Amino acid sequence: MPCCECESTSQALVQSKAQRRVLWVVLAINVAIFLAEFGAGFWADSTALQGDSLDSLGDALVYGLSLMVLGRSLRARAGAALIKGGIQLVFAGAVLAEVVRKVIVGAEPLPGVMAVAASLALIANVTCLALLTRFRADDINMRSVWLCSRNDVIGNAGVLLTTALIAWTGWRWLDLIFGAGLALLFLRTAVEVLSTAWPQFSSRRSPNVGD
Repeated sequence: MPCCECESTSQALVQSKAQRRVLWVVLAINVAIFLAEFGAGFWADSTALQGDSLDSLGDALVYGLSLMVLGRSLRARAGAALIKGGIQLVFAGAVLAEVVRKVIVGAEPLPGVMAVAASLALIANVTCLALLTRFRADDINMRSVWLCSRNDVIGNAGVLLTTALIAWTGWRWLDLIFGAGLALLFLRTAVEVLSTAWPQFSSRRSPNVGD
């Protein structure tokens, strides 16, 4: 008779390898998105683009952290998720601070640059989301990664919508409103990840992958 425990361990190892491969791919994609989108946001004077690029940087950090805890105990993976939730909180505060700064000093976002950058980022992030979707229910580690990628797609789509509205109406302050909305999305994700990860992290028992 086959050993059920051995079979379970083998399946866990195969799943862990698959997770590792996809995390390396989406990490590389998000580093490229951050560099391109942050530069475009600085050029276009767009809070929406800069906020969206910070989310890609956060995701790259998240994916690297997720790679570090693959195959480790549930408590270790939950601890990584807590750090990811903290990163989302930091970025929420950073984007809100930038919104306040631009309300005070003023801003003139360039819709054309915003549209091109957000379109390219959307294509890249939809690819990441598609790659991660099959792993989203594996554990809190992969769930938090998937949530970050989902936020990217929402952010890119929102930037495109904001860009279209600015080009149509001339209301450049819409960029600030979307930036604030993106910060609130970061905050909501942080709360969801932290509230799910903390009970697992604080649990006395730290089971392994197959547990």
